[in-house]
Amino acid sequence: MSLTNQRIQQDGKLLKSLTGIKGLDEVTFGGLPAGRPTLVCGNPGCGKTLLTVEFLVRGAIEYNEPGVFISFDENKEDIAINAASIGFDLADLSKKGKIFVDSISIDHNQVGVSGGYDLEGLFIRLDYAVNAIGAKRVGIDSIDSLFSGLTQHNLLRSEFKRLLNWLKEKGLTAIVTAERGERALTRNRLEEYIADCVILIDHRVERQILTRRLCVTKYRGSSHGTNEYPFLLDSNGISVLPVTSIGLEYKVSDEHISTGIAHLDTMLDEKGYFCGSTVLVSGTAGTGKTSVALHLANATCARGQRCLYLASEESPHQVIRNARSIGMDLEPFVKQGALRLVASRPTSFGIETHLVATHRLINEFAPSVIIMDPITNYSDIGSENEIKMLMMRLIDLMKASNITSLYTTLNGSDESLYTSSMGISSLMDTWIFLTNNEYSGERTRGLSIIKSRGMSHSNQTRDFLITDKGIKILDAYTGSGITTKGGTYQWMTLMRKMLGDPMSQWRKRLNQ
Repeated sequence: MSLTNQRIQQDGKLLKSLTGIKGLDEVTFGGLPAGRPTLVCGNPGCGKTLLTVEFLVRGAIEYNEPGVFISFDENKEDIAINAASIGFDLADLSKKGKIFVDSISIDHNQVGVSGGYDLEGLFIRLDYAVNAIGAKRVGIDSIDSLFSGLTQHNLLRSEFKRLLNWLKEKGLTAIVTAERGERALTRNRLEEYIADCVILIDHRVERQILTRRLCVTKYRGSSHGTNEYPFLLDSNGISVLPVTSIGLEYKVSDEHISTGIAHLDTMLDEKGYFCGSTVLVSGTAGTGKTSVALHLANATCARGQRCLYLASEESPHQVIRNARSIGMDLEPFVKQGALRLVASRPTSFGIETHLVATHRLINEFAPSVIIMDPITNYSDIGSENEIKMLMMRLIDLMKASNITSLYTTLNGSDESLYTSSMGISSLMDTWIFLTNNEYSGERTRGLSIIKSRGMSHSNQTRDFLITDKGIKILDAYTGSGITTKGGTYQWMTLMRKMLGDPMSQWRKRLNQ
């Protein structure tokens, strides 16, 4: 669905208005209902007010829809300061006639003694603000403060319904915020039944890390995403992270790129990785996973393309030093801007923060190849299912952008090959498995390709060496129908040079 118009119509039925908030328009399948109110409810501090402010500001700036913000909780100065924390200058927008901010203080004691209660005064005030700037959007924060002095449930319901009907009659796309109640979406347990669209947001602490979640619980006249979606609130505003905003509707390429290791290219149908494919390199500690990743980074930059390397165990300087030990000098590529090394501990932030940060790096740097080394450490901040959701989101983004991505994972020594790799191997196009093997008191490294979709590939386990000139994959000895490797391979090769094929000589003597 195209999101280029400020208001779009879905299936010829419901007119929608884009919020401009990253990810929210995907979750709502095109934005909030145009000319109708939406209820946003949640616990204190979860981001209701800032979501409303961003909805109004994005509408004014990106879609030329001026907005009115009415607050019953904060004064104008505090509202402006809070909006500045996510990068919005309300004072400037107010001067330009794009945003109208009003703060209304209610004395609850007066509400208690006055006897009667209606919202005519609010309607007059709102009508003035809307007409003053030609507003198309309205934000009311919050409904609990407006009705806090009311004890009559029927009166509260009728007045809230009057408010929503007034907004509808004026054709205003509105957000009304409310505090979440105990075992209910709202404290009064009625607002969610009257509103056309209801969005629930909350924050929770899991594994000592604060995470925020958003869920569209109701949307009359429209389908919508039904999952809980993590969202990030930072200096750039709100970013909602759909499980997948792209799905499987992406194009693929028939072009290939080199792995950076000549013999590995040969094992992959003599071509290397498909452009835009996903590659998993897994193995136990010390098998050379990072070395395989560094070869791809070096080959990418050498071709004049950009590579984004996300490290979660080593600093950028350590990555450069280690690459130099195997014959690759990455520092010139860093200085040229072809290679960007970014290092951060997964435990520093929640999953959604890492995902949004990765999205931003991709948009800013526009790489051809992305390497995440390793992704195993993300298990410290989320369950296996959460990590899989993270990878699905990233992979969708990579494939839609035709970015080749390589991920390394650490397997435990006691893990089975086909039950390891954090449950993400099914998401990968190519899976390379590295091992440490011991033959006759000698430890050697082995490499095998478990799968590579769309191409024929070697089914052999090949020994390889990590030298000061990079990774060298050894040929398997296949003389006389016997395949050998490791120290045995090296002995057979030496004997063949000296005596010819030793197995063939032995069989001749046996036949004689």
